[in-house]
Amino acid sequence: MPSAPRPNATWRLAARWKAHWNGLRSCASSINSARATVAESTGCINWPYQRRGDTMPTINVQVFEGRTPEQKRAFVKAVTEATVKTLGATPESVDIIIHELKKEDWATAGILWSDRS
Repeated sequence: MPSAPRPNATWRLAARWKAHWNGLRSCASSINSARATVAESTGCINWPYQRRGDTMPTINVQVFEGRTPEQKRAFVKAVTEATVKTLGATPESVDIIIHELKKEDWATAGILWSDRS
């Protein structure tokens, strides 16, 4: 009587991933139950985010250095207003991070901006 074929490596790996995924889903379910319990007891609807305010969206902006604080204030105000209007976010939920770069740290078409006239 021939023996049953042994599962190949792909099948064994898939079975392991399925077991791992089911474990993660079970863990996530437990965490979500705990969050719901805390949310109920504290009156928070979107716990844990509501206590600090929803922190999305976060907008990262890269600009060449040299902008004044007044220009940055006007820029972040305009971006916040546009985000509130288009995404329906609250102003408190909009984070904007400005990264100032030197022209020698940016290149377009293989040419550093510091080398451009």
